[in-house]
Amino acid sequence: MTLAPQRSTAHGASGPDAGRPPGDPRGGAGRPNLAGVEPWAMGLAVTVGVAGAALGLNGVLRGWAWYPAVLTTVIAVAMTMAALRALRLRGVLVGAGGFAALALVLTFTFFRQHSIAGFIPSGDTLDQIQRYLRRASETVLAETTPVAPNAGIVLLICAVLGLLVILVDALCVPLDMPATSGLGILAILVVPAMIKPQSVGWLGFTGAALGFLMILACSHWFHPGSGTRTDTAPSPGQLKRAAVTGAMALALTLLLQLVVPGFDQGTFPQGSRLNPWGTSNGLNPMISLGNSLRSPAGTGRITYATNAAAAPYLRSVTVDSFDGDTWAPDDRDASRQTGTGRIDSGLASTFAEQVQVVTAVDAGQFTSPYLPVPYAPEAVSGLTGRWSWDPATLSIKGVDVNSRNQQYVVTSVAPKLTPTVLAQSADQVRGIPDTFTRIPANVPQIVRQTADSVTAGSKTSYAKAMAIQTYLRSTAFSYSLQSPVQGGYDGNGLSVLADFLTQKSGYCIHFASAMAVMARVEGIPSRIAVGYAPGHVTGATVSIPGRGALPEYAVDARDAHAWPELYFQGVGWVAFEPTPSRGVVPAYATEPAAPSGASTNENNDGLVPTNDPKPSATPAPSVVPLPSTGGEAGSGSRYLPALYGVGGLLLMMLLLATPALAREGIHRRRLKASGAAGPGSAAPAWAELQDLATDYGVPPRNSETPRHFAGRLSGSPALGEPGGLDAPAHDAVGSLTRDFEHQEYGRPGAGTRTDDSPADRIALVRETLQANASWWTRLRAAWLPPSLIARWRGRASTPLRAVSAPAKTARHGAAESWPRLRDAVRRLRRG
Repeated sequence: MTLAPQRSTAHGASGPDAGRPPGDPRGGAGRPNLAGVEPWAMGLAVTVGVAGAALGLNGVLRGWAWYPAVLTTVIAVAMTMAALRALRLRGVLVGAGGFAALALVLTFTFFRQHSIAGFIPSGDTLDQIQRYLRRASETVLAETTPVAPNAGIVLLICAVLGLLVILVDALCVPLDMPATSGLGILAILVVPAMIKPQSVGWLGFTGAALGFLMILACSHWFHPGSGTRTDTAPSPGQLKRAAVTGAMALALTLLLQLVVPGFDQGTFPQGSRLNPWGTSNGLNPMISLGNSLRSPAGTGRITYATNAAAAPYLRSVTVDSFDGDTWAPDDRDASRQTGTGRIDSGLASTFAEQVQVVTAVDAGQFTSPYLPVPYAPEAVSGLTGRWSWDPATLSIKGVDVNSRNQQYVVTSVAPKLTPTVLAQSADQVRGIPDTFTRIPANVPQIVRQTADSVTAGSKTSYAKAMAIQTYLRSTAFSYSLQSPVQGGYDGNGLSVLADFLTQKSGYCIHFASAMAVMARVEGIPSRIAVGYAPGHVTGATVSIPGRGALPEYAVDARDAHAWPELYFQGVGWVAFEPTPSRGVVPAYATEPAAPSGASTNENNDGLVPTNDPKPSATPAPSVVPLPSTGGEAGSGSRYLPALYGVGGLLLMMLLLATPALAREGIHRRRLKASGAAGPGSAAPAWAELQDLATDYGVPPRNSETPRHFAGRLSGSPALGEPGGLDAPAHDAVGSLTRDFEHQEYGRPGAGTRTDDSPADRIALVRETLQANASWWTRLRAAWLPPSLIARWRGRASTPLRAVSAPAKTARHGAAESWPRLRDAVRRLRRG
């Protein structure tokens, strides 16, 4: 007859019943064996945790088109690792399988046409990855949430989430640290918490919490004995410690909110973000300009010289779709034309009187895929890389480059406009895409009512446009960077527009949006231009061949601006300025009798540039190409990469040293306790001896006595010598064992006498262990002590008793608990 092998529940046993108490419904004789379910259940829990936390990225990325790729990546990696565990593979092979699955699924999703058989990476795949990562870096540098989910940024997010799946799975299963796995899920939530104005949101928080609870439930179901002693009652101090910890956390939360600054200032103002590619100096094409305007230091400095009569606006991109909660530019990649040597401005056939303007621009540290130019450009020379332009909006965008350190000369045309010319443009609009005329379906009622009320009595499109601009620049409105943040309507979108018209306080994006939407409601095609208000004179001049010495102007992030452009048949697109105390109102849109909005919540001194283009002095002119200028505002940016590198290195060193520091702290605390006279002084020294042995490869076992453990330690071949410890260390281990036995089981006051303190004996054992161990064991014991890992996993060893708690197995049932046996032995000895 063959006997089926029985699985022991002692430490180190494996199998579905390991660590389970007798009678546990999750395993044992006559009960269902769920060992085959475990890897799939844990894989599902990890999938829910990571994919659920990724739901919070909605709002960091616009829409939901990116989520299927994320979900596919997470499921593929998690289920591949679960399948490998179901096949009884362990350790490195499962982790390697996870990395392989991540590489294959990313290749299949993003590089199918540039791979072998559609899913195996090739050399062409690596080239495409570089291109995608460059696109992702441009997105992080130049855009603020919500960003367009282009392939580069989605690839980056999928790769990071796939790596987090491998990390969370490793913490849950091989390292058996399910609670610590929450740090990987928390890392996902940190991104929307720092970037989105509405923080993580309930969807991402709920998904992350559900997944984390599933991970803990799976761990408890399949490994209920981890870190717990099932034969003892809960510590009576647990409730007290939990209550004190909760009270301290609550008090700290209530106190911190009194001193932490709001999201309109401080270390992380709204819209700020961290990125690995350096400081973001680009204008945000997603038109969330508040963070740029609230920047105390003007980053992204641009200088330009022009022969225009007054400093022109620099226009970067336009927004023409006003649907949804957030607005964004439509790149119209399918219709864009490459090359900027000749650009059809569309003005030649519509308006006869035009002025040609030449502007030399040095973009400096300004980083954006869009190029800032005066409107309307006809040619741009001097650029490096490939560029394209949109025939509908004349926005210029890099194909494989961005604007950083670009120096170029722009030839543009500006029509001579007068109120009379615009007033006579009363023909029906035709020949432009309906994108610029479509009225959003969900326009708030307050917007329609305000537009109808303001333009009542206006007969022409020009009269309606002037009525709207005059209304927004009146004293009823005020310019404020803080009011939208405090009122909860910072950003863009129709709901934000309704709040703005109610509060009547905001900054350029609110005024430009209001005029653009109200113009469409009144039948006037409109769009929003994003760029820079006219710059400030620097005092220098720049020499342009054939144009002479021209005055130089400068703008930076604090000059970021948005303004509406309205279309008039026979004239073209015309810019207006509805924002009070910002920019310059064009002469054709000026009404001397109209009141100006002088009520502002900030000091706006210096925001409106002088109309005199001439510098106060005439220094020696420079010659195009313009010299690279760092500017006062960006003078420190060259040191930022080095500072970030040093900070990252220090942080990495601190993280690496954390286990060693924690272990040393425990060591010193125990030695101090063991040196104190009185009962219980031997237990800390014995605990330190056990941890030393664990660090050097001789961990204690649950089913051995202290004397058996000491004998095994003294003669262990794992120490590098057949004979184990030398004589002095052997004596030290023996004396520490006797001290512990006498303290635990001897009569009160009984004990051994030795001239050496416990600290000296521990030091002697430690030196011997170090001398006999291999270099790898010494390195692991110093920087990643196994005893500390066991403590973090909830398996901190308790001092071995003379008779350990009997192992609970399915064969023998429950044995008598140790506390009663120990008390009986003590009563007999004292009797």
